[in-house]
Amino acid sequence: MNLRSLVAAGITTSILLETILLHTGRDRLAWKAAASTALGMSLVSMLAMEIAENVVTINLTDSNMSLGSKEFWTMTGISILAGFVTPLPYNYLRLKLWSKSCH
Repeated sequence: MNLRSLVAAGITTSILLETILLHTGRDRLAWKAAASTALGMSLVSMLAMEIAENVVTINLTDSNMSLGSKEFWTMTGISILAGFVTPLPYNYLRLKLWSKSCH
C-alpha cells in the first residue's frame, strides 16, 4: 500500500466518523449538515496529521512486526504523537486568526 492510498483511507475514515458523530451526538445535525460540517473542518490539519503518522509508521516499522510485539506498539505510539504534534502550529494560527480560544 502506498502513502497516497493510506492518507486517502485515513481522511475518508475521519470524515465519515465526524459525520456520524455530528449526526448522532450532542449536535444532532441532519446528515447533510453533518457531512458539510465534517468536510468543512480543517482538511489541511487532517492531511498533515495523516501524512505525519504514515511517514513515521512506514519508516519505523517492519512489515513483519506482529500486533503483540512491544516494538509495534512503541512505533504506533510514536506515530500517533507525530500525528498529534504536526498540525498544532497550523491549528493555533487559525484559532488566533479567528480570535477563538480552545479553553
